[in-house]
Amino acid sequence: MSETFNADRLTRLCDFLRHSPTPWHATSNMASRLEQAGFQRLEEKANWHLSPGKRYYVTRNDSAIIAFQLPASPLTALRMLGAHTDSPGLHLKPNATQRSAGWLQLGVQVYGGVLLAPWFDRDLGLAGRVHVRHADGRLESVLLNIDRAIATIPSLAIHLDRDVNSGRPLNAQTQMAPVLMQSEAATFVELVAQWLEEQHGLRAVEVVDFELGFYDVQPPSLVGVKQELVASARLDNLLSCFMGLEALLDSDGSQGALLVANDHEEVGSASASGAQGPFLADVLTRINSQLGGKDGEKGNDESLIQLIQSSLMISCDNAHALHPNFRDKHDERHGPAINGGPVIKVNASQRYATNSVTGALFRDVCREADVPVQSFVTRADMGCGSTIGPITATELGVPTIDVGVPQWAMHSVRETAGTKDVEYLTRALTLFLNRPMLS
Repeated sequence: MSETFNADRLTRLCDFLRHSPTPWHATSNMASRLEQAGFQRLEEKANWHLSPGKRYYVTRNDSAIIAFQLPASPLTALRMLGAHTDSPGLHLKPNATQRSAGWLQLGVQVYGGVLLAPWFDRDLGLAGRVHVRHADGRLESVLLNIDRAIATIPSLAIHLDRDVNSGRPLNAQTQMAPVLMQSEAATFVELVAQWLEEQHGLRAVEVVDFELGFYDVQPPSLVGVKQELVASARLDNLLSCFMGLEALLDSDGSQGALLVANDHEEVGSASASGAQGPFLADVLTRINSQLGGKDGEKGNDESLIQLIQSSLMISCDNAHALHPNFRDKHDERHGPAINGGPVIKVNASQRYATNSVTGALFRDVCREADVPVQSFVTRADMGCGSTIGPITATELGVPTIDVGVPQWAMHSVRETAGTKDVEYLTRALTLFLNRPMLS
C-alpha cells in the first residue's frame, strides 16, 4: 500500500476545523467552498429547475447541507456520502446569566455524550447563532464566533479534594459553569450586544433568541515527531465532513454523486435536519421527479425506488482506534490502528449498517485506490455507539456501509486522528464517486 501525506489537504483541514466551531459555521464554510467550485445554491421554498451535468447544494436550518452533482447521462444511480456537522459540547441555557463569589458565569447544558473532564482549565470561546430584532421589527439571524479565550472552567485544587483522581463523577449542573468576568452587574445579553456590534456592526438591536455553545480555542495542530497525528476539537465528525467535501470537489463529475452532512447525530438524529428527518428523502424526491424517469418522462414513485436501490451510501463517522494505554478495551482482532487506513464498522445488532455486500464493495474500492482497510467490532461484552448509517438505511432503504478513520479520545474537547488516514479515506471516497457502480 502506498503511503502519502498531503500537506495542502491537511492545511485546508486545520483551517476548516478552526473556523467551524458550530454546525452553522461548518455548513457555511462548506457552502462557501461549494460555491467557489461552481455549485449552485438551491432554496427549499423555491421551485427547482435541475439540469443534467450541473452541480447544486441546499441547506436546512443552516446546520445541515446536501450537495450533489448530476451526470450528463441519464440518472440511474447516486454514489452518496454521509456525515454529520454536530459534535458533543456545552451549550448555553436560555437564561444563562448566573453569579457566584463575585464572578459572572453562564449556565450550560450538555449536548451529546460529552467527555467532561478535559473541559476543565481550557481557554474557551463562544460561538453559534443569534436572532436579533431591528428597530423596524425585522428579525435577522447572524452567526457569532468569539474566537478568543473569554471563559474557563477552573479545576478544584487537589488539596481541597484529595480523592479527585479516584474517578469521582462530575456534576454538569453544579461544577461545569464557565467563569467569564469578575462582575456583580454585567449580564450576558449586554455582552452579546457588544459582540454583535464588534463582529457585525449591529447597534440598537434586541437579542431575541440564541443557540450558543462554548468551545476550546486552541487551534488544530499536527502532533508527533513525524507529524503522524492531527489533534483538534470536533474531529468527530467534522473530519468526515471535510473528507466527503474534498472527495466531491475532487471527483470528475462523470457519475451522479451526493454528499449529505446532517445535524443532531450526537443526540439521536431525530430532527428536521437530522438523519431521521426527511431532508435527504426530500432532496432525492425532487431530483428524481425531474431527472429520474426513463425515455424523457418525469420520475415517479417507481423510479424513485429504482434510483435508491441502485445507489450506495457510505456513511463516514470516526472509529475507536486501538489505544496504547488501554489495549484491553478492544477485541484483540478488531483494534484498528491509527494511520492503518479507513475502518469498516460492523455490528450484528445493526448499530452500524454494514453488511457483507456493502463491505465487499468498499473493500474493492480500497483495493483499487491502493488504500489499506481495517475492521472494527466492539468487544462482545461492551456496548456499541451508532451513526447516521443505520438511520439513513432505515429511512430510505438505500444500501449502506459505515466506515471512518480511527481516532483517540472520541467526544473529548480535543481529539486525535492520523494524518495518513485523512488522505487514505479521501482517496477511497474520491474513487468511489468516480467509478461506475458495481453490483
